[in-house]
Amino acid sequence: MEKRTLLAVVLSIVVISAFYFIQGVFFPPKQPNSSNTVTEQPGGQQIIAENPQPVDSGTISVEEVLPEEIPISAGPSTEQRVTIDTGLALVVLTNAGGDVVSYKLREHSDRDDFVEMVLPGKTESHAFTIALGNVNAQPINSFFNVTRVSDSIVEFSRDFAVSGSGNSGGSRVRLTKRYDFRPGEYMFELTVTLDGGQTLSSLNFSGGGASGVAYTLGSAPQFGPHFAKLDQRYEYRRYYTFTNGKFKTEGDQAKVAKNSPMTISPGYTWGAVAGKYFTLIAVPLAGQAEMVFSTRPEPGISDSSRLYMVRPAVNSSHVADVYRFYMGPKSQNALGVYDTAANSFKLRDLQLIKVANTSGFLGPLETLLKWLLMIFYKVIPNYGVAIILLTLLVKVVMFPLTKKGTESTLRMQTLSPKIKELQEKYKDNPQKMNAEMGALYKKEGYNPLSGCLPMLVQFPIFFAMYNLFNTHFDLRGAMFIPGWIPDLSLPESIWNFAPFRLPLLGWSNLRALPFIYVGSQLLYGKVTQTPDQKGNSQMKMMLYLMPIMFFFILYDVPSGLLVYWIMSNVLTLVQQLTINKYLAKKKGILAEAPAPAPVLVPPKKRKKR
Repeated sequence: MEKRTLLAVVLSIVVISAFYFIQGVFFPPKQPNSSNTVTEQPGGQQIIAENPQPVDSGTISVEEVLPEEIPISAGPSTEQRVTIDTGLALVVLTNAGGDVVSYKLREHSDRDDFVEMVLPGKTESHAFTIALGNVNAQPINSFFNVTRVSDSIVEFSRDFAVSGSGNSGGSRVRLTKRYDFRPGEYMFELTVTLDGGQTLSSLNFSGGGASGVAYTLGSAPQFGPHFAKLDQRYEYRRYYTFTNGKFKTEGDQAKVAKNSPMTISPGYTWGAVAGKYFTLIAVPLAGQAEMVFSTRPEPGISDSSRLYMVRPAVNSSHVADVYRFYMGPKSQNALGVYDTAANSFKLRDLQLIKVANTSGFLGPLETLLKWLLMIFYKVIPNYGVAIILLTLLVKVVMFPLTKKGTESTLRMQTLSPKIKELQEKYKDNPQKMNAEMGALYKKEGYNPLSGCLPMLVQFPIFFAMYNLFNTHFDLRGAMFIPGWIPDLSLPESIWNFAPFRLPLLGWSNLRALPFIYVGSQLLYGKVTQTPDQKGNSQMKMMLYLMPIMFFFILYDVPSGLLVYWIMSNVLTLVQQLTINKYLAKKKGILAEAPAPAPVLVPPKKRKKR
């Protein structure tokens, strides 16, 4: 039994340690720089600069042209900004490229501000940029004309001169970006229009060093909330697609970094970049665009997570593509409205909610536990209490298995002298020893796996609950105990001594829950220790070493996880004391019962021959 217990403990350490394993450093390909004048590619067109705005190195320069048949005035020479408030999001747009420079979620906080979905690096980040070329082409940042259509709709437009591919010197294309925001929605609509009028026969640009592309629509390099790094524990990025009714995980940050850029062929319904609590989802209405996931680096951002929509070249002079983007919380309530048409776009059955659900073989179990957690929260609107009630329910359901495992352990103790006798007797003949032990188990009606099986059955539930309390969106900002645990998605703190940090550990907070966890774990181990384990040095080491090791592992985990783990230890301790009392009483009854009277069988008479 000691070896099996030790093996189970070691396996659990390995699994949990692997769960916390931090992804390695990745080396994405360097972005090629291009000169302000784009080299003409076969079949491609050039955007020529005459009076370009100041741009970064490698940016494609653009020129506003004044077609003789359209008497329009020159575009603006200064930046203009437009602010739109949807009630859920506070959006700031600029006419420099017609981009989004800020998208703050009004109902979700980050530090002392709202969560910013256009996370800036060393320079201001722009989202939904347009480049006339592929993903390597630099976005246009010239000043566009601004038309405020309504309180929630704004349009940016500008004309650009085009040459190459047999086009005349007067060829031009008008680029228009129309944003349609909706009150009370995390989703908005963006229409990208390229119109070459009578001067272009096709929309095929060579920006980025390759032709065959009309334009590339790109997200910001990263979205919030702020994080130190994507360690796959406290924050992560995962990439998903939904195609023909099937949800697929394209990879995590490490996989995309290794294969960056990762191209998704047309035919998908939507694609997403998701973090722990927030997500960006692209829903193109035109099915021709490729989707590209990229981790191309950005100064000032430790890990970038970009999403591009690459529109192939068009054999006409006009194209108008409609995209819908969801930028908001990764919660079932917010995403579920796009399955029921309870949204202003009248969308249904998009299955965006799959981004919030857990995939993998534990996904259904975690979904069930989440449903139960929500029921308890409706009864008592405190997620800390709901976690305790869910833990209690799981312990009650698992009590028969726990009881069976304890009885098996006790049964093993009674057989221990006989097993040791066989081990000593046949120590030089392992095959004979195994055969004799098998015969002993069969004779006594004992299954050696009966003690470990209940423990193994509970592992999936443990990991499902662990993942649920670590990622469930509704725990973000959920208060348990005022003044001590104000947010179950964050570590609690009873004393912050920053800027000082403990050497090696890097801690700047004194937390109470990790110490309570160690106390509950040590007490549980002491109570459940069997007599034959008390003299075993290996088991003693595991009894004290395990809690101490997990103390350091779990010191900075969300407080909701430690509330669950501490409550689980306390309930398991109560269960064990109850079972021990029951078994002691059962043993006492058996000891006091009189021995059964021997049954006398008369000898059989021999038949006379």
